[in-house]
Amino acid sequence: MSDERSPLLQNGSQNGYTTGEPGDSAIEQQAQDPPQKSHLVFLIPMAVGIFLTAMDQTIIVSSYASIGSELNQLQNTSWIATAYLLTITSFQPLYGKLSDIFGRKSCLLFAYTIFAIGCLLCGLSRNMTELVASRAFAGIGGGGMQTIVSIIMSDVVPLRSRGTWQGVLNIVFATGNTVGASLGGYLADTIGWRWAFLIQVPITIVAIIAVTLALHLPKKKESGDFVAKLKRVDFGGAFFLVLTVFFLLFALDRGGNIAWNDRYTVSALVGFGVCFTVFSFIEMEFASEPFAPKRIIINRSLIASYFVNFFGIASGFTLIFHLPLYFQAVQGKTATEASLWLVIGVFSSLTGSLGGGLIMQSTGKFYVITVLGYAALLIGSSVVTLTSGVVIASSIGIAIGLAISSMGNGSGITTSLISLIANAGQEDQAIATAVSYLFRSLGSVVGLSVGSTLVQGTLRSALYRKLSGTDVDEIIRKVRESLAYLDELDPYTRSVVRGSYEEAIHVVFSFSVILAACGLLSSIFIKEKPLMSRT
Repeated sequence: MSDERSPLLQNGSQNGYTTGEPGDSAIEQQAQDPPQKSHLVFLIPMAVGIFLTAMDQTIIVSSYASIGSELNQLQNTSWIATAYLLTITSFQPLYGKLSDIFGRKSCLLFAYTIFAIGCLLCGLSRNMTELVASRAFAGIGGGGMQTIVSIIMSDVVPLRSRGTWQGVLNIVFATGNTVGASLGGYLADTIGWRWAFLIQVPITIVAIIAVTLALHLPKKKESGDFVAKLKRVDFGGAFFLVLTVFFLLFALDRGGNIAWNDRYTVSALVGFGVCFTVFSFIEMEFASEPFAPKRIIINRSLIASYFVNFFGIASGFTLIFHLPLYFQAVQGKTATEASLWLVIGVFSSLTGSLGGGLIMQSTGKFYVITVLGYAALLIGSSVVTLTSGVVIASSIGIAIGLAISSMGNGSGITTSLISLIANAGQEDQAIATAVSYLFRSLGSVVGLSVGSTLVQGTLRSALYRKLSGTDVDEIIRKVRESLAYLDELDPYTRSVVRGSYEEAIHVVFSFSVILAACGLLSSIFIKEKPLMSRT
């Protein structure tokens, strides 16, 4: 009977990896490839958790205004998102190795449990401090909910079919996003914002029950009792990895929203440098089972996949985040009208992801489709930039560019994940997948923080250049705080402000193009490996 240390296929092809014998630390590898339909046996029990992870992202965002108003802390509501993002990103890379040691299912159940407790505490919070702290606690569990599901799917699905099933996961994820966006506002307007958190507790319990009873993963040979497993954990590396990511994210967030020369921003950057140095030293010299082995970090093919994840997500987030601002501040559309345009991006991304998976399943190759995906991202973001007033002002042009860029990015994120797993091999796919999610999260933070800095800095400079009078400082302060203030301005000043916003958004759209170009360049260095179907 096969276990995690024995070859699963007598012909040497393991889960679609064209590698030789697995190393001693390979775990939880799938036995003979089951019929295609049976992959639903693994997906369905985890679907509730995938749906919940996605719903959580939007159900809370649509409740921010109500939360801030009730707690009299409207100016600090951004910390609800920031606290969650800090912990979810900091703990994501740990789950790969921890799931190798303690098992995929155990770590997934742990993540669900921590998330449920965090949501309960959020719903019971009496003030903003308690809410932010509870949200940060929930992020510890959130860091593993999506990461481990991706790792499990890579364990049980042949690599050649993995991209197609990633597309299916993305459909579930997009459905959760859509439900959360509408449900959050409804709950806040009816029974109260606390239920945006509390409603997730029973859903998480359902996810725990589904995984406990219905998710049956291949058995792995026990490597000792709980104490023996604890001794394998690289606690020093884990501690400094969390601090490294935390300081970096805090610095990027504060630098983008406050100032880059702020003392807390500078201190966080220094802390990042120190912790990263210590973490690197521990991983390279001391840790017997490091969270970031040399073979995972110093590998051209893997680095290329990490970079395309980073640059692709950074470019996409920069574009998507600032498009509504363009429609509202420059074209004068309502928030509802602006959000409708983003639906194009959602469906295009899903189409690209599923299409990329099907092409890989048909051809057994990922290199060309990955490069083409990031070329589409570059072309699409360029079209958006040029049609936002640089050459012409056309909402249809923006929609076409958004569709092209989202489809390319959706395909590229899926195919680059497969390239990462193929080049890492089954033994290291869990760690490599967890690190890739870290790079995605870092990309989103960099895109938003640097993009915000560019918009606010350019807007401020343009307004000072174009406006004059004693009340200039007051006008600049108010238009940067709220778009509603534009309605109070005289027609000439309003036109100047809209023109200044347009100038600022052109700068950030150009930044998105540069990031997309870096993603395309990185994709060229990905190494092709045939994706074999198991027999």
